[in-house]
Amino acid sequence: MATDIAIVIANLASFYDFRNKSVVHVGAGGGQFVGYASEARHVVAVDPDAAALGPLRAAIDKLGLGDRFTVRQALFESLTDIADVVFFEFCLHEMDDAEAALRHARTLAPETLVVDHAPESRWAWHTAETEKAARSWEAVERAGVSAGQVFVGRQLFPDVEALVARIAPLGEPAVSRARALGRATGIDIEMIYRVALLRRPAVANARVTH
Repeated sequence: MATDIAIVIANLASFYDFRNKSVVHVGAGGGQFVGYASEARHVVAVDPDAAALGPLRAAIDKLGLGDRFTVRQALFESLTDIADVVFFEFCLHEMDDAEAALRHARTLAPETLVVDHAPESRWAWHTAETEKAARSWEAVERAGVSAGQVFVGRQLFPDVEALVARIAPLGEPAVSRARALGRATGIDIEMIYRVALLRRPAVANARVTH
């Protein structure tokens, strides 16, 4: 991600207090955001992409957080780990069934934290993910948001070739949208992202009659 990861982590930390929390971190592959875990008690970091786990482990080791992490290659839906919070890192929009993922999260933890691209983000348009982002946030809203916040970041690239290299794995129409910028340099794309906290409804104590 060609943006200032430290700012994203700081915004996340300003919204949610990870101190002494156990976390199931979904979409952790690549390791860009593991810095938040310096305050957490323990993190189960999961990603189905084996190729992304190497950079994840490298990022954990670089920050000296190896004793806080358990890394797993797995589908989130297969997890049974119980935690304080399930954290979806810019990945809910990629899931086939966001509502099912959120329901599963509530079986694992009393809190669910979602950070993901907003559908109104220009970056989401460039990556051809506007519709997916809209669907995932609709699922979040239906699940019931306890708190939410919107942040604005920037995706910065020196030229079109750098932008194309970043989004090439996404294929069309993302690559064509990048190529349409011609020979532009100093590319600055607005990246709007949302953070939302969902809390599992408390189960009322059963009424005892005599």
